[in-house]
Amino acid sequence: MGAPPRPYPPSPPAGGAAVGRARHARPKGGRSPSGRFLLRAAVVTAVLTAVGAVLGLVRDQILAGYFGAGAETDAFLVAWTVPEFASTLLIEDAMALILVPAFSRALARRAGTLFGDPVRALVRTTLPRLVLTVAAVAALLVALAPLLVSALAPGLPDPQLAVDCTRLTATCVLSFALAGYCSAALRAHGSFLPPAAIYVAYNVGIIGTTLVLREPLGVRSAAAGVAVGGILMVLVQAPSLLRELRTRPVPKEEPRPAPPSDGRLLVLGMIAPVVVFALSRQSQILVERFLASPLPAGAISHLNYAQKVAQMPMILSLMLCTVSFPVVARALAAGEAEAARRRVERDLLLAAVVVLVGASTVIAAAPQIVEILFQRGAFDRSDTAATAAVMRVYALGLLGQTMVGALVRCYFSAARPLWYPAAAMGAGLAVTAVTGAVGARLWGAAGIAGANALGITLTAVMLLLGAHRQSVPVDVRRLGEGLLRLATAGAWATGAGWLCSVLVGPPVLALAVAAVVVMGVFLLFVACAAKAPEIPPLPRSSRRRTPHARPSRAASSAAEATPVGRDVPLDRGRLR
Repeated sequence: MGAPPRPYPPSPPAGGAAVGRARHARPKGGRSPSGRFLLRAAVVTAVLTAVGAVLGLVRDQILAGYFGAGAETDAFLVAWTVPEFASTLLIEDAMALILVPAFSRALARRAGTLFGDPVRALVRTTLPRLVLTVAAVAALLVALAPLLVSALAPGLPDPQLAVDCTRLTATCVLSFALAGYCSAALRAHGSFLPPAAIYVAYNVGIIGTTLVLREPLGVRSAAAGVAVGGILMVLVQAPSLLRELRTRPVPKEEPRPAPPSDGRLLVLGMIAPVVVFALSRQSQILVERFLASPLPAGAISHLNYAQKVAQMPMILSLMLCTVSFPVVARALAAGEAEAARRRVERDLLLAAVVVLVGASTVIAAAPQIVEILFQRGAFDRSDTAATAAVMRVYALGLLGQTMVGALVRCYFSAARPLWYPAAAMGAGLAVTAVTGAVGARLWGAAGIAGANALGITLTAVMLLLGAHRQSVPVDVRRLGEGLLRLATAGAWATGAGWLCSVLVGPPVLALAVAAVVVMGVFLLFVACAAKAPEIPPLPRSSRRRTPHARPSRAASSAAEATPVGRDVPLDRGRLR
């Protein structure tokens, strides 16, 4: 499984004026302030996520066109393991799952504190230690790059090239840590625009550096681009975070006790469950590349290209979960478990719809997608066929990947992280390793992709079965039945889309027809199937609700609009 970029409300505004803003009346017939803000945040995040994804495809197209799918790209992709790991650990999973709840609690305390600022105290406690730790790790990776390459891919034909690239990409450990810290803090404050732009900046850095330095450095130029892109990720967020930290003037105060436990949370081992989960999740990449390194040259590249394209539906499906994660954390901090449950269940169903429609399209038209995106330059027709076969197998695990990304928020939104997600992810990783070793011998890269799909699906099932006992007590039976029916709709849509893609000749037209047919068949099946799961929309006006749905949905909207504890809704009138 690759690292999702991917492609994370209320937070209390600072000061008394903000509290006054919270008391404004709800507009007639309009969305609640919380609903309006979530919708705007989701739209902004969606747009920038789409731009980042398109730039990621351009990046991969440049790599494929200039360097093909052979020994040179295999060496770079081994070095690419470092930013993939760092992205998951320091930007997406671990850092966000730890820091968003921590900053949310600090913001909640800020609203009732006359002296001092719990948010700045949290930054002073955590940021210096984080920088020192990750800087040491980055230096260690640079020094031990030969050993790392030997352990990751012992069968590489050109290990020295991979070592050179690894030393360049290792610098991203520090920049990614700073970028992840800024992202988590800004999302907790309700500022989604800068965090959503980080992968735009990252891919611009890689593309620009590769184009400028390709002639003298070869594929090493892409590794240098990772270092440049990491710096740009920090620069697009740092000014906004500094603005947020200066929002509230702090009066002079008498000596105060030591900062609350949120600072110690990040340094005394309570983060271990989150870190182990994130490492186990990203270790699927290590298993894949270790098993693929003895295969014929290009196997690692085929896995990478297939994975990057296949994961795009997952990135889009998790977008809403990323935006609403601070809502869940703040609701739990105030003891509002029911509001958190409704939010999580809505997000899970919406995410499942998006990812299943995307996965069905990928499976139905994989050869056409790969041909349109990559078949040019050094990337020939045989590479297209191999990548498309792997992509179809990868897509079978997309629902599991999405469920893992969404369900883990049920476990890590509370003050004390739990070990169960790490255990579930460890079980999935073990299944991936064992079945991947067998699958690689029998089916090559496609067998490795199949093991990946099986392992992550097992993890998703375990997380779903255990979710009702955790901080967000979701209705497992109802969700399970809904997901099963949606998956059945996806299977029918896949078959119809595949038939259309075979019958239509030109790749672009075949892909377009397959996508339209998949969407139509999926929605038709969901609408007509007995006991079809309700797919909740984004927050809507109460005047547009149907009579039979008004009581429950009105109650849900009211709950989401209600301030959580001492907090206020995050409708500040603009997205920053």
